[in-house]
Amino acid sequence: MPITPVEKIWMNGELVPWDEAKIHVLTHGLHYGSGVFEGIRAYETAQGAAVFRLTDHLERLRRSAKLYYMDLPYSVPELAQATKDVIVANGLTSCYIRPLVYRGYGEMGLYPLNAPVDAVVAVWSWGTYLGDEGIRHGIRAKVSSITALGHTELARAAKATGQYLNSILAKVEVTNSGYDEAIMLDGHGHVAEGSGENLFLVRDGVLFTPFPSDGVLEGITRDTVLQIARCEGIEARERTLTRSDLVIADELFFTGTAAEIVPIREVDDHPIGEPGPVTRRIQERFRAIVEGRDTESARFLEYVNA
Repeated sequence: MPITPVEKIWMNGELVPWDEAKIHVLTHGLHYGSGVFEGIRAYETAQGAAVFRLTDHLERLRRSAKLYYMDLPYSVPELAQATKDVIVANGLTSCYIRPLVYRGYGEMGLYPLNAPVDAVVAVWSWGTYLGDEGIRHGIRAKVSSITALGHTELARAAKATGQYLNSILAKVEVTNSGYDEAIMLDGHGHVAEGSGENLFLVRDGVLFTPFPSDGVLEGITRDTVLQIARCEGIEARERTLTRSDLVIADELFFTGTAAEIVPIREVDDHPIGEPGPVTRRIQERFRAIVEGRDTESARFLEYVNA
């Protein structure tokens, strides 16, 4: 999806013009994928722009950095304030937010600990990743031949830049075959996640999602859906899932910050159908939360102008 430029980017403690936020071509992170990042959204509410689970996202960024031996150059509260500052500086009422911490210029090679660590927070207006039509009526998904990363290969609990290369391969593979999104299996053939989303299925009214140990990033939206399910009285379980479970599911959907909550109407050319009642209930509650209309979940929002 194309990026719409805005005026400012927060870079290493300063708001700099969009076109001047540059790095050296020998930056370590550019060569080795040695960076960690987050995807966050701010939503327009009656009280102004509000960032959804900002501190939770930035705490995960801190944990990701720790897993890759990176000393975060700014505290979580400082990065939270930077996020609010750059939203205000660009006059945005809703936006996508990309914090990025990466090893910078000055060192080359696979021992990275002497490289400087840089930090960026960029914001821009960005629609739903898989489209509004996908949110309303569902998308077509296909199981990819590309395997999800395992916990012995990389620090799977981290949201790291280089870890998305296999997701790129999966996304290109299925998109070139006419599908909207990939579903990835782990090395044991168990269902893991989409190329950039967590996955849920509904069967006989019960909500299921894979264990984190099945090659799954512990998504913030994933956690939100599990909390919504408890509030709505929907039974929810983590369970190892197979490819067959996808086909015989009553409902399927992806979750993620960029995608939000997207039903899957077809998987591997097997019809699942229009979004079902559990999916719709969760979508509606999620929308109420992010728009500031759900008083029970007010803790999830951090208002930019508070």
